[in-house]
Amino acid sequence: MRMIVATVLLLMSTAVLADNSGERTWAGHDSARTPTATDVISGLYAFGRFQQGLLESADLRGNQEVKTLATARAEDAAKRDKALKQIQQAIGAEPNVRKASTAGAALTGPGDEGPAYVRQFYAAQVAEYEEAVALLERYLQAPDNDALGAFAREQLPVLRSQLRDAARTLADK
Repeated sequence: MRMIVATVLLLMSTAVLADNSGERTWAGHDSARTPTATDVISGLYAFGRFQQGLLESADLRGNQEVKTLATARAEDAAKRDKALKQIQQAIGAEPNVRKASTAGAALTGPGDEGPAYVRQFYAAQVAEYEEAVALLERYLQAPDNDALGAFAREQLPVLRSQLRDAARTLADK
């Protein structure tokens, strides 16, 4: 039963969320609209908050493997956020402050521990990486800022590699 609840919560975290302008937010991106620089910065900040949330969850319930990975990904997110902050300030973008993904929160609530938690951890990673990769791919179809475009081209292979690693590990669990 706990596994079903955790799965439902994980699926809900990727559900389409509407903002007050009627457009879809990054978590449930509108594939017909190319994201702007502000959308990308906001989405990557949300991804960073997700990584930080997983670190906090792993500290409470994860094994050493999960804690080590969560620490590394949170450090990657901090470096990415620092570089994004410089681009954000240079272009004067005001990122949308959105509620952080609930995927990390789903892992901190009551539920399974041990192997089930590890599978949930990697499943949440895969879902969020897929969103981040899709966001950058869509942005690079028509980037509206050269600096952010270069940043996205630099980050995309890194995120794809980390996505493949997470998906491979999930398949092994």
